[in-house]
Amino acid sequence: MPTRPARISRAYAASCPPVRTRDSYIGKEIAGQFRVVERIGSGGMGSVYKAEQSSMNRFVAIKILHPRYLSRPDLVSRFRREARAMSHLSHPNTARVFLFGQLDDGACYIVMECLQGQNIAQLVRAEGPMDPPRAINVMVQVCGALDEAHRAGIIHRDLKPENIFLTSQGGILDYPKVLDFGLAKVTEREMQPGSLILTQEGMVFGTPEFMSPEQAQGRKLDPRSDIYSLGVILYEMLTGQLPFDAAQPMDYISHHIGTPPIPLAKRLDGKVVLPTGLEAAIMKSLAKDPADRYQTAAEFGNALKTVLGGQIGTSAMRALPDSVVHAAQQAQAANEAAATASGHSASSPSGRPQPADPSGRQVLQQQSGPVGLPTSKAPWIVLGLAALLAVGGAVALAFAYLLGH
Repeated sequence: MPTRPARISRAYAASCPPVRTRDSYIGKEIAGQFRVVERIGSGGMGSVYKAEQSSMNRFVAIKILHPRYLSRPDLVSRFRREARAMSHLSHPNTARVFLFGQLDDGACYIVMECLQGQNIAQLVRAEGPMDPPRAINVMVQVCGALDEAHRAGIIHRDLKPENIFLTSQGGILDYPKVLDFGLAKVTEREMQPGSLILTQEGMVFGTPEFMSPEQAQGRKLDPRSDIYSLGVILYEMLTGQLPFDAAQPMDYISHHIGTPPIPLAKRLDGKVVLPTGLEAAIMKSLAKDPADRYQTAAEFGNALKTVLGGQIGTSAMRALPDSVVHAAQQAQAANEAAATASGHSASSPSGRPQPADPSGRQVLQQQSGPVGLPTSKAPWIVLGLAALLAVGGAVALAFAYLLGH
C-alpha cells in the first residue's frame, strides 16, 4: 500500500488517550458549570478537554483556542466562525455545540458533546477497508448532515476521515458525527457584524488529499466541493487507499486537478465485489468539473440509498438501522416504478422485475396453466361471454316455441 504524509487530526474523542503533560486548565471550572477533567487531544489551533457537567450528569468536550493565538484576529475569527457555524446546525449526524465564549484569560472556547468511539481514519487503519454496505450506510448519514449545512449556507471545506467520527447513539452502531467546521465558509448573512471572512478567492485551505480541484486552485467554492471530498473519503473507506498515488501534498493537489482517479476495481484487485452502481456513483462525485458531479449532498445520498437498496436481503444488511433500510427500499421502489412507467426494466425484457432467490440471483417467473394455452385472461373472458349469449339465445327460442303452442 502506498505511503502518504500523515494528516494532523483535529477530531476529538473521549476514547483518545489523555495527554499527560501539565496543563493549567485541568481542574478549572469553565462558565461556572464545566469542570475540566483531562486533555484528550490537541491540534494546531488548540486543545480539546473532557469536562464534567455535574448539573446535567454528563461529560462534554471543550475545545479551547491556544492563548498565544489571541493576537491573531484571523485565527480568532476562524475559531468563532466554527462555533457559530456548528451552533446553526441541528442534524443528528453533526456534532452538537452547547455553548461558546471566552475565558478570563481571553482564550476562546467551544463546548460540544463528548463522543465515544473513533474516527473513520482510525477505524480503517485498525480494521482495514469497510464492507460496502457498512461504508454506504455511514456515508448516507454524512450526506444528510452536509445537506443541512449546505442549506444553511455553510460549506465545510475540510472534510476528511478524521472529521467523521463513528459512535453509537440510541443503540444504533456506526452512527457518524461530522466534526470540525474550523474551515467552514459561512455566507455573509450568517456572520455577526464585524467578523472577518477568510475565504477570499485565491487562498487555499484544507487537507491536500481530500480537497476538490477548484479548492486546490483557490477558486470560489460551493457545496459541490464538499461532495468531491465525500467521494474521496468513501473511496478510502472501501479500499484503504486514496484515488491517486502520491508522496507529497503538492502531488495530490496536482492529481486532483488533472489526473483521473484510479479505478476502484484496480485497488480492490478482485478481493471485494462492489454493489452495482457504487463505483459509478463514486466516480460521479469525483468529477473534475463541479457541473458533472451530484449537485447536492442529498442527491449523492439518494444515489447511495439506491445502491444500498439493491443489497436489501443480504445478511450484511440486517444489521443496518431500520430507517436507512426503509429509505433504501423506497429509493429502489421509486426507480422500479419510474422504469415501469417508461416501458423499460433493467431486470427483465417484459418490463416486470424478476424475483430473486435467496442467493440474490434473479430467477425466471413460472407460467401458470397448461403449456401452450394463453396466459392472458382476456381471451377467456371473451369465450365466456360468447357462451352466455349462446345459452341465452337457446333459452329464448325455447320460450317462444312454448308460447306458440
